[in-house]
Amino acid sequence: MPLWSLCYDLQLLRMPTPSLLIVPARFKSGKLYSQLPTSGAGDFTVTRATAATRVNASGFIESVASGIPRLDYFASGGTVGCPALLVEPSGSNLALQSSDYSLTWLSAFLNSTSGVTSPSGTNDATLLESTSTGGRIRQAVTLTSGTTYTFSWFGKFGSLSSGFTMNVFDENATTYGSGVCQAFNLNEGTLGASGTVGTGFTLQSVGMENYGSGWYRCRMTVLMGYTPQTARVGMRLGTQLSGGRPIAVVSGTVNLWGAQLETGSIATSYIPTTTAAVTRNADVVAVSGAVSGSIGQTQGTIYAEVDLRNFPSPARIIGISDGTSNNRIIVIFNTSNRIRLLATVTTSQVDISSSSQVAGIFKIAVAYALNDYAFYINGVQVGTDTAALVPACSLIALGNAETGAGSNINDRIRAAALYTTRLTNAELAALTNP
Repeated sequence: MPLWSLCYDLQLLRMPTPSLLIVPARFKSGKLYSQLPTSGAGDFTVTRATAATRVNASGFIESVASGIPRLDYFASGGTVGCPALLVEPSGSNLALQSSDYSLTWLSAFLNSTSGVTSPSGTNDATLLESTSTGGRIRQAVTLTSGTTYTFSWFGKFGSLSSGFTMNVFDENATTYGSGVCQAFNLNEGTLGASGTVGTGFTLQSVGMENYGSGWYRCRMTVLMGYTPQTARVGMRLGTQLSGGRPIAVVSGTVNLWGAQLETGSIATSYIPTTTAAVTRNADVVAVSGAVSGSIGQTQGTIYAEVDLRNFPSPARIIGISDGTSNNRIIVIFNTSNRIRLLATVTTSQVDISSSSQVAGIFKIAVAYALNDYAFYINGVQVGTDTAALVPACSLIALGNAETGAGSNINDRIRAAALYTTRLTNAELAALTNP
């Protein structure tokens, strides 16, 4: 039995044999191999002009070279899971010296010890010790009115204090006059209190993910209502707040690694920096040409299993097309956290949306034939359409737009398949049964 089959439901193969099957497992630079067809016609081209990070099979964050598909093994709870294809849009880390706090960062009342084992498995994290209630670390950044930013940091419990409090603020001579903060209980893996001072900073969302070995990636998303003159991001040890501001503990330690400040509402994969901001280019994953025979031209079924932690909008999950938006069948997110089916043959043919979704694993199937579309998610029929044409398609895109740019999923694709027949509704329910 191939190793990829141990990770996924073999219901995919219990249906009529798929014309294309991809469970992320085998790859080389610029190529992600499909399990079917064996001729190689279903092998996806992968482009990304920069290096990027993933969680490897040992559970460590590592960098892979440009053009290498990112098979990411991260699973909730800090455990290593089955590999999934990580597809993200372009992103930039605006925080400098993301893991070296002896440079660029301004520290006060702190002792620093380097050489701590980080989520990368190397000794490049730092232990910070507060020596007074003024213990803090911060960095000057540029924040612009009307822009949403996500600030994230990997933290691990040290001693005495329960964790740390991250903040995004406009600093005056002694403290910040306006800003927001969020406490993270690193000893428990839970969120603490949040605070706001002044106006112009709106805390939109917060969260933390367990990366194992006591490390949590903590994040806060902030919408700017004005352009600060002295913008900072940083943290104080401890989780106590007073008057909307953090109060550092007199003594205590915390481990830090991997600071990241980026535009948008999502903490994307870690982008290491040194003396300048660093950009990660978008992943583009598609196959065209010879794969046309794997796409049902008059009838067919599209299947995808995705691990959704983020809900960017709009964003593609899977689609078939002629390389334009004029002829396509696509599954996307919309602005209401709904999974949406769209079909176009010059004009709109099908538009069906699910109810609002929360993070989780989704098995999605679309069956199509002339005047006979059906849309299923996790074993439940979302909707049908009995008056719709079928587009002629020659391209398959995973996690990005049919034009090959933009609208990336920003999440993990666990499996995808095509069938050249319209599976029955009973088969669709069985195929997507969670």
